[in-house]
Amino acid sequence: MKNHKYNWNYLVSICLISAMGGLLFGYDFVVIGGAKPFYEPFFGITGHAFLQGWAMSCALAGCLAGSVISGWLSDSLGRKKLLLFSAGLFVAASFGTGAAGSFNFFVIFRILGGVGIGLASNLSPMYIAEITPAEVRGRFVSINQLTIVIGILTAQLINWRIARPVPADATTADIITSWNGQMGWRWMFYACSVPACLFFILMWFVPESPRWLAKRSASYPKARKILAKIGGEAYSVSEFASIEKTINENNDTPDLKMLRQPGISKLLVLGIVLAVFQQWCGINVIFNYAQEIFSNAGYGVSDILFNIVITGCVNVLFTFIGMFTVDKLGRKALMLVGAGGLAGIYAVLGTMYFFHLQGLPLLIMVVATIACYSMSLAPVTWVILSEIFPNRFRGTAMSIATFSLWAACFILTYTFPLLNKLLKASGTFWLYGIICLLGFLFILKKLPETKGKSLEQIEQDMIK
Repeated sequence: MKNHKYNWNYLVSICLISAMGGLLFGYDFVVIGGAKPFYEPFFGITGHAFLQGWAMSCALAGCLAGSVISGWLSDSLGRKKLLLFSAGLFVAASFGTGAAGSFNFFVIFRILGGVGIGLASNLSPMYIAEITPAEVRGRFVSINQLTIVIGILTAQLINWRIARPVPADATTADIITSWNGQMGWRWMFYACSVPACLFFILMWFVPESPRWLAKRSASYPKARKILAKIGGEAYSVSEFASIEKTINENNDTPDLKMLRQPGISKLLVLGIVLAVFQQWCGINVIFNYAQEIFSNAGYGVSDILFNIVITGCVNVLFTFIGMFTVDKLGRKALMLVGAGGLAGIYAVLGTMYFFHLQGLPLLIMVVATIACYSMSLAPVTWVILSEIFPNRFRGTAMSIATFSLWAACFILTYTFPLLNKLLKASGTFWLYGIICLLGFLFILKKLPETKGKSLEQIEQDMIK
């Protein structure tokens, strides 16, 4: 396959467009943090813990719903239509949230945006995996993770630039009547409409997944034509023959009962465990509670904003490193580096909190945590999830794994304050270290290497 001459311009273009779902995912997930100090006084929910928590987490309810419906809808309607639908949801959510005049409408549009996140987080990496050649699939699927972290950094920078300075002695009434309280937080959400509209327009020019088309005999010519445009006629013939073989060998109509078959259930358990581990490794605590972590380490507000931008830049830089090593070092090696590295870093972080060490050393360890995660578990988990499931129900299985990931994200985010109160910061990070050690052992024993194999070869090797 490596002798084929690929149409790299075409391949990169369609992958970048589909990965815009990841950029919107990253932006929409993070933007609310910068808007929080201003929309809370505007809606009068300051001091109401339940409403504050619901405003921050309601998008996760949408994420869970989006991940559930993405599976069976993408297997029946196709990947492209669902990506277009997610783009439309992002457009509606960005305008609707920014224009919300009441808290209820604010929540409704946040949930709609969450549905878009749930769809995009499932479909973007799956689509890229299905359209790219085996030897570069890991690198290309990692583009989606790169766009996620770019979206996160973009939201951090835009929040920082839009928000005008707030006097230290400003009251709630001052914030409500200020530009930040009336318009600033709205523009943080409106800004998302620019890439959302671009994503919606460009997706019309992206082809459907040839592997999805190959499951429908009437669409065989379309699938061959797309494959030929990617790698030429010889590539189209060989790739389609491989796809057709796996479909003919497994031509049962896919349903949920098939997921209980021994070979399939093993893959599903593997995908669910890896998805949950990507969240329970504790990294989102660093992102979601960065302000609290840096504040406890002795930093002031201005320093905290600067430190958050530093972590965003490190996130992007080390995602590039993961992209360019995943097809060289392999999936399993990078997952082991991530799990083992985080276990060691959390042991040190917990010790630093135990002995009340503050300042630069703590910042260095937090940055090391993000660097380790960004080059390993962050991109590689999505690569593995997008390639280990069989063609005939990849959408459904991916949907179950993605739902598990978002459920794990919710549990992690909800339990951190409780664990922090019960075990203190030191005990909490030691607990995450133990989870990472268990993840390391699971990956070492259960995860096969898929580097350089076509999706059909992976299916044949793993379902035995």
